[in-house]
Parts: sequence; C-alpha cells; structure tokens
Amino acid sequence: MNVALLIDGMMSGTGVRDAINGGYLELGELGLSDRLAREIRDWQANYKAVHFEGHPPERVAALDEAGLALMAEVQTELPDKKVGYYSDGLLTRLA
Repeated sequence: MNVALLIDGMMSGTGVRDAINGGYLELGELGLSDRLAREIRDWQANYKAVHFEGHPPERVAALDEAGLALMAEVQTELPDKKVGYYSDGLLTRLA
C-alpha cells in the first residue's frame, strides 16, 4: 500500500502532507481527535523554531522521535490510511 499521509515538520506546512496528491492537509478535516491535532500543531511549531536555530542535531533527533510517535497515533486514529514520516531536519523519509 502506498503511503497516503506523511507527518512532516515543514515550517510552512500543517504537519500532515498528502503523499499522493501533494499539499498539506488541514488537521480539522482529517477526523483526528482534538488532542492529537493539538499535539501535531505544537510539534510542527517546535519544528519551525528549530529551523531558525539551524536544525541542531540533538533537537532534530528529539523532534523526529516525537514525530514518529505522532505518526503511530495518527495511524491508530485513521486505520484506513497508510501513514509515514518525513524528517524535515534530515530531509529524508524515516518511515
């Protein structure tokens, strides 16, 4: 199955990207719990801050660890979607 959604910390994004059609998705339209949507927004804001700090490796590693955990939660809440993870700090897919 192709990845349909990517958790992605790009500073101009929403935290969730449509991996097939491109573009970022509004969290409120995905059917995520309010708690998870809030955690994704907070995580993405932290990733944005790290961009302006020059992507320090230890901060990127911590954000990627948190992002992978968010990916697993999104997969649980949206079991009909295949969810992956893209590290904005490393510029590569990690899952």
